[in-house]
Amino acid sequence: MRAFVISVGATGLATVVGLGVSAAQLPPIPAPPAADTPAKPAAPVVVATVNGEAVHLDRVDALIKDKFTAVPLTASQLRQLRTEVAGDVVDEILLRQFLAKYGPKVEPAEVDQQVKAFAESLVKQGKTFAGFLKETNQTETSVRETWATTYQLLGYVRQHVTDAQLRQYYAANKDHFDGVEVKASHIVVRVGPNTPAADRTAAREKLRAVRVEIAAGKLDFAAAAKKYSQCPSAPDGGDLGFVPRRGGLMDEAFCKAAFALKVGELSDIVETDYGTHLIKVTDRKPGTPSAFEKCVEDVRETFAEDFRTELIAKLRKQAGVRISVP
Repeated sequence: MRAFVISVGATGLATVVGLGVSAAQLPPIPAPPAADTPAKPAAPVVVATVNGEAVHLDRVDALIKDKFTAVPLTASQLRQLRTEVAGDVVDEILLRQFLAKYGPKVEPAEVDQQVKAFAESLVKQGKTFAGFLKETNQTETSVRETWATTYQLLGYVRQHVTDAQLRQYYAANKDHFDGVEVKASHIVVRVGPNTPAADRTAAREKLRAVRVEIAAGKLDFAAAAKKYSQCPSAPDGGDLGFVPRRGGLMDEAFCKAAFALKVGELSDIVETDYGTHLIKVTDRKPGTPSAFEKCVEDVRETFAEDFRTELIAKLRKQAGVRISVP
């Protein structure tokens, strides 16, 4: 094979030795293609602002992916779900902003201890903390922030809620602390928070008419549930089984109404985020009597949950919140 060597003469022109031609005689060398200019990342889509703090669509969609991965959604359902999840994120930000201003400081060591205890509990289940983060689509930072906010909220309650207030709350919610359960059935007409007012009114009137017939003995509750209820429980006469006072699958408004009923009693119209209900209680389990002194920390934590709900409702009215979901 013939070797080709490039040398530079006194004139400064390159000569390709072996071909005997000067650089001036060579065809022009094409310029190397310009490197592709990297595209600028698209600006994140803002779906909500909370006192100037932005909530991005990718954060909302990540939460939806975590909770609803197996559920196919229409465009309309996706938009509604995005709106609901964005609202939840707004609530978290409102609480965090409030506690950053008024809540007690949380020492990193407290959060470290919680992370360690939680990681150890996962190991006992044959899992890992890293696996938990991946499964729930979270980061260690976001988990730490959630725990820090929880500690701050409890700290705020400790500072501002008296023992007398906790005792009063305990007495008002003794069914929960005693573990009382009621067996409830319902008839529900599905309406949501965004249902037009006319449709909500129609649902209430429909159930009022059904209630009149049941109360008059003209219609059996179970038969009415099978005929009118828009719930998977309808074929079972609306039977939901035993329901705890708190922490179960049912809405707080539903549970509050159910626990106010005597066995065999029929409720008035009850509205929840799920729909418009008629409720009947068919049995009651008394639970185990509790004592305030033995469950005071549980009382404080439960109080903090209710306080959080009331606080966020107040903050939403005061804050500059805007939600606009594509």
